[in-house]
Amino acid sequence: MALQINPSILSADFSRLADEAKAVEGADWLHVDVMDNHFVPNLTLGVPVVESLGKATDTPLDCHLMIEDPDRWAPQYIEAGAGSVTFHVEAAAAPVRLAREIRAKGARASMALKPATPIEPYEDLLPELDMLLVMTVEPGFGGQAFLDIMLPKIRRTRQLIDKHGLELWLQVDGGVSAATIERCAEAGADVFVAGSAVYGAQDPAKAVAELRQLAEKATTAPGTGDGLVTGR
Repeated sequence: MALQINPSILSADFSRLADEAKAVEGADWLHVDVMDNHFVPNLTLGVPVVESLGKATDTPLDCHLMIEDPDRWAPQYIEAGAGSVTFHVEAAAAPVRLAREIRAKGARASMALKPATPIEPYEDLLPELDMLLVMTVEPGFGGQAFLDIMLPKIRRTRQLIDKHGLELWLQVDGGVSAATIERCAEAGADVFVAGSAVYGAQDPAKAVAELRQLAEKATTAPGTGDGLVTGR
């Protein structure tokens, strides 16, 4: 699959979210961080804002639920217009059931892992998912520095996806920028969430295009096997 860039609205100007959403309409998805001040120590957007964003942009919404009890709340975000819903496995009571419910309601089902959560115990769950998110910072706040120690985990996750022959997107979120995106792509990620690297730029749309070019360069550089990172 083609590499994807998902700007994070968390780094946008909340007083003009509709304009900020339109500023990145060349992106693949608009990443919406939902935080409840319980699962993570921050409070951000909820269902009404997601519904309003969906009306303000044609870019599909990728909702990342950093909340307690996602089993209860995830369906509401689909009804609000989310095309992809990510729940944290650390918070889900029944991740397989939740993933199936998200799919049944017409959205892509995604599961997120905190930095300290290994992928290996969840290998059998991978066929139930459309995307897996490896957090490259501790969830809760934007603008954090990328954790290089997550690169081996990204590689292991890609190996497991390839092992099962799955068309499963591998997303990274946290500290993704022009300085780090190539390493993430080389490790096997194909969906990149970027917040301040996009909305902190003078031209957000140009920043999206430049990040995409860097990721594509990394996957076609000499030494990447047949010229592509496996699992695309």
